Amino acid sequence: MAIHYNKKHVHKLSFFDKLYIPRILFGMIYTFKQMFARKITTTYPDKKWIPSSIFRGRPVLVEREDHTGTRCVACGLCARVCPPLAINIQANETLLPQERQPETFEIDMLRCIFCGYCEEICPEEAIIMSSEYDITFSSREEAIFNKEKLLISAEQAKARIDFLKNFKNKPPKI
Repeated sequence: MAIHYNKKHVHKLSFFDKLYIPRILFGMIYTFKQMFARKITTTYPDKKWIPSSIFRGRPVLVEREDHTGTRCVACGLCARVCPPLAINIQANETLLPQERQPETFEIDMLRCIFCGYCEEICPEEAIIMSSEYDITFSSREEAIFNKEKLLISAEQAKARIDFLKNFKNKPPKI
């Protein structure tokens, strides 16, 4: 199989360019400049990074404003859209104003890839991505977060919920 290419786009290299000396010198000059540039690294354990509201950290469940449970109505959309199948929900009928509540809601954090699909598809904004990024486990059992571990108040999630409202309600660019 012959490879055909357009001869107009082939650049002729001079003898000096064939030696690659200019490219090596440019690389050395760039490296030398970077040695004296401003440092952007932080001393992580001593100084923690504070992410903005656009950051996708670990998923959390948002508590209702009246503190009677989660906003989740156990529709199961988040479990269906999750690519690594990290979310497990068992629904239960309740007497609350919303007809269903999750009896069990578990996320396997070892499987979670922090994609944010669960957050995007949730009709109640019950599951959101928090700003928490420092997550460690010493066993597999610790990595399975149940409803109690995932639950946060609506006040704690206010910045992310406001960001989502602005993000979801933007008109499409044409």
